[in-house]
Amino acid sequence: MKNLKLLWIALALLLIVILASTSLFILDETQQAIITRFGKPIRTLVEPGLHVKVPFLDILHTFDKRFLEWRGESNQVTTKDKRYIWVDTYARWQIVDPLLFYMRLYDERGALSRIDDIIDGETRTAFARHNLIEHVRTSNREPQRDPILDLDTDSLETILYGRGLIGNEILKAATARTADLGISILDFRIKRINYVKEVQNTVFERMITERKRIADQYRSEGQGEASRISGEKERELRRIQSEALRTANEIMGKADAEAASIYSNAYNRSPESREFYTFMKTMEAYQSVMDSNTSVILSTESDFYKYLKSVAP
Repeated sequence: MKNLKLLWIALALLLIVILASTSLFILDETQQAIITRFGKPIRTLVEPGLHVKVPFLDILHTFDKRFLEWRGESNQVTTKDKRYIWVDTYARWQIVDPLLFYMRLYDERGALSRIDDIIDGETRTAFARHNLIEHVRTSNREPQRDPILDLDTDSLETILYGRGLIGNEILKAATARTADLGISILDFRIKRINYVKEVQNTVFERMITERKRIADQYRSEGQGEASRISGEKERELRRIQSEALRTANEIMGKADAEAASIYSNAYNRSPESREFYTFMKTMEAYQSVMDSNTSVILSTESDFYKYLKSVAP
């Protein structure tokens, strides 16, 4: 009898534990929840802590309260100027109305599928309204110019919107379409833009051609500059040589004039001086025109032979 009583007590305790475990639950601070009964929502929970539900009848559906991530698939889109490109996008979203979210989307998988449709559609629409240059750049800037060659290193087309404004345009349109879904699109960004493979080769070839054109222009400008510098060098060299030759001739002329003046003064000083001068000049002439291998035929009446004759044995 005593054992039977203990058995009933154990069964009662077990039943209490089961009822408590199925009726009591803790809602984390990062969660929000909907309680449904027979498939119909009866209560919305957004405050963290200990909560109670009817066991076996009420079903708890929890949803994340934090910012959630959406990564779009790389899609091929067409711009206004008929450029075919691949676009990668990403966004951040949040469940702001759990009851509406549950009734319209049920869970996060359904939400991501709906966000795919909304953002992809708005992205295609926005890209089709603007030229490619508007999606590539974010602002206008002054083209850089080479200060030496006076050559534009890039040519930039003026944009009216830019990637930032277009991204905000997509975000605004997507937010408006998700207002009745219990979610909010918090942020949207264009991660990457690239040409489709069929167009990439053509674009690369055009870029290479443009770079070659600029390189040829640089080389042409460089060759012209080199020719100008070489011409200036030659003119400067000829000018320096001409001035040096003129200066040397002036110095030599002055020296010859001074030497002639000295010779003249010495020649006119006295007969002995004139004779000595004549003798020295004759000796210099002998040294200049004769050596040990020279044979000279002179007349005995020649002035050039006079001093040789005076020393002959």
